[in-house]
Amino acid sequence: MSKKVKIILTVLVLLIVIGIIWTCSDSGSKYKVTYEFENVQKRNISSSVTATGTVEPVTKVEVGTQVSGIVSKLYADYNSTVKKGDIIAELDKTNLLNELASAKSNLASSKSEYEYQLKNYTRMKTLHEKQLISDNDYESAVLSYEKAKNTYEMNHIEVNKAQTNLGYATITSPIDGVVLSREVEEGQTVNAGMETPTLYIIARDLTDMRVIADVDEADIGGVTEGQRVTFTVDAYPNDTFEGKVTQVRQEATEESNVITYEVVISAPNPDLKLKPGLTANVTIYTLEKNHVLSVPAKALRFTPNKSLISPEDEVVDCEGNHKVWTREGQTFKAHSVEVGISNGSLTEILSGIGEGTQVITDVTVGQMPGNSNANASTNSESQERSPFAPGPRGKKNK
Repeated sequence: MSKKVKIILTVLVLLIVIGIIWTCSDSGSKYKVTYEFENVQKRNISSSVTATGTVEPVTKVEVGTQVSGIVSKLYADYNSTVKKGDIIAELDKTNLLNELASAKSNLASSKSEYEYQLKNYTRMKTLHEKQLISDNDYESAVLSYEKAKNTYEMNHIEVNKAQTNLGYATITSPIDGVVLSREVEEGQTVNAGMETPTLYIIARDLTDMRVIADVDEADIGGVTEGQRVTFTVDAYPNDTFEGKVTQVRQEATEESNVITYEVVISAPNPDLKLKPGLTANVTIYTLEKNHVLSVPAKALRFTPNKSLISPEDEVVDCEGNHKVWTREGQTFKAHSVEVGISNGSLTEILSGIGEGTQVITDVTVGQMPGNSNANASTNSESQERSPFAPGPRGKKNK
């Protein structure tokens, strides 16, 4: 090997050694660790589930008829206000009156027969006791009497039935309320043979409404009676209505492989804005505490491990299942706290640290000013490489 080649190789080795030394000595100064702080303070903590539902009256009655016939007169229409006992419709009574008259006629005839057979039976009984007639004659008189009596009683029932059916031809309102729907027209024939036909649908009180919401099976576990609810309807997009959960129904409904449960929500309606059938977009507050001492939940996840502190920093730890950290100068200090409710974002602090204390919530690792390739990392990410340990020159600290 020539002298010239040896000189070139020696220079290259020296340059490499110098570069390594420079890299190691410079890398520790180009990273900066920034801690994020938040005060322990009183906040409102809540969590909620959403669902859709339908607005409907609390009490809604379908008014029908138990007899068939032609609707002769309607006394109520849509939106009519009715009182309990008001006549709202009448059926044609011609056939019903004829049936009543026929039943009364049969009753009168059977009554005469019954009275005759009663007298005959009384007479034959006296003669039989004196042994003046045969047993056969007496038994025949008894049989005729009992048949007449049964017929008379049956006809009496038929008269009562005919009178009741005649009364059914006059339809009255069963409740105080408002007519939501009228299902028939005058002159229409209604047939009560198979099922009771509906004439009207009446709501008791439109100022007292409710929402029947379908809550997904994944959310129903947190829903209980008494929870606060807010909801909106498309008819009034700028208004928010309030109510409470009054019932969580146990029956599940399956549609398109989705299981939901019905939740009944009160919906006071003093100004009558809410109308039956409106679709409600519901928010149920399953967790809610106001004005409680709290910290961001991520403060309870922070730990000042070696990858996040410099050699000059001091760590003062403590015992406890839940801790938050404060920093004073170069000292990281742990505080054992008792926690309450949490919605995943905020956690209630019951004891262990006072209001106004600044706690560490997160850490950011980045390059010092003047470096073009800045880098930021979260608490968990920064554990992979310490910002205070030497790293390869020109590569990002991840």
